[in-house]
Amino acid sequence: MGLNDPQWGKKNSGGPPDLDELLRKLNEKVAALMGGKGGKGGEGKPGGGMPMKGFGGGIGLIAAVAALIWAGSGFYIVDASQRGVVLRFGKLVEMTQPGPRWHLPFPVETVEIVNLSQVRTVEVGYRDNVKNKMLKESLMLTEDENIIDIQFAVQYFLSDPADYLFNNRTPDENVRQAAETAIREVVGKSKMDFVLYEGREQVAASATKLMQEILDRYKSGILISKLTMQNAQPPEQVQAAFDDAVKAGQDRERQKNEGQAYANDVVPRARGTAARLIQESEGYKQSVTANAEGDASRFKQILVEYEKAPAVTRERMYIDMMQQVMGNVSKVMVDQKNGNSLLYLPLDKLVESTRAGGAATEALVAPVTSQSSDNTAAQRARDSLLSRDREAR
Repeated sequence: MGLNDPQWGKKNSGGPPDLDELLRKLNEKVAALMGGKGGKGGEGKPGGGMPMKGFGGGIGLIAAVAALIWAGSGFYIVDASQRGVVLRFGKLVEMTQPGPRWHLPFPVETVEIVNLSQVRTVEVGYRDNVKNKMLKESLMLTEDENIIDIQFAVQYFLSDPADYLFNNRTPDENVRQAAETAIREVVGKSKMDFVLYEGREQVAASATKLMQEILDRYKSGILISKLTMQNAQPPEQVQAAFDDAVKAGQDRERQKNEGQAYANDVVPRARGTAARLIQESEGYKQSVTANAEGDASRFKQILVEYEKAPAVTRERMYIDMMQQVMGNVSKVMVDQKNGNSLLYLPLDKLVESTRAGGAATEALVAPVTSQSSDNTAAQRARDSLLSRDREAR
């Protein structure tokens, strides 16, 4: 009853308001709103109690308000990065897109809101910190029968909310198990050095691909984003021995590189020397052949001239030979018959020419010396033949 009721000041001016009267009027208004007829205070129970019709109207109002609240509880909002999964008595009915939505309220239907853009992470081989290792997960066997300790993290998104919610009981644990299975298979087919050093990225890529295939086969609704290798090393118990083995391997590689460098220096030099000797021998061969051919040709020409004029040709050959012999001798001949009392000898020039001739002779290689010896011997043979011919005549 409002304070602006005209009956308020009249009936209640002498004391507090009558509660029965207030309840009666409230019931009349509720009944009028619900389509019923209001009764008077004397009707109903004796003693002026609450009428039955008014009581029933109040229950109806409460039921209507409860129904409105129940219906309003079915409204929900789906964000842009989310999807709504509507379940009717636990069975999938539909997936709703972003925006304001409504479903039949509980217990008929329920909604699971799934975030698709959230980056989820599972850790294999450790928990929260790399130092907090899980040896049961991290120790793995390689192809060359070595044990390595690997910790890595897997990041993934949700691609299908329905598959994520209903096809697997524990999706995150399935991701961890699939990651461990995939990495063990890849490591088991690889060498220890390959996994620890140059092949870490390739191992991660292969494990990611295999893991995605396993999860797709399970219809998990999960999309693998990235596999990050946190740590890969030998077990702590054999770390010292492994360091020694690595150092020995490095020494071996260093010595191999030094030997290869030495070979790269010596082999080309030897090949160059061999090529030079071959070329020099070819040049010597061509020189000897040309000299022999020239001597033969000259001998034939001299023979023709000798047959025409033997005396002149013999004299000319003698003079040429003496000139050649005397030109290579450092001795000086003095004619004592002439009355010259002063002789000028260019000793300095003679000494210099002698030294120059000696140095040039030492600089000649063995093939050239042999060639000069052969030419001298041939010349001496020709001179002896000419001398015999001269004596015979």
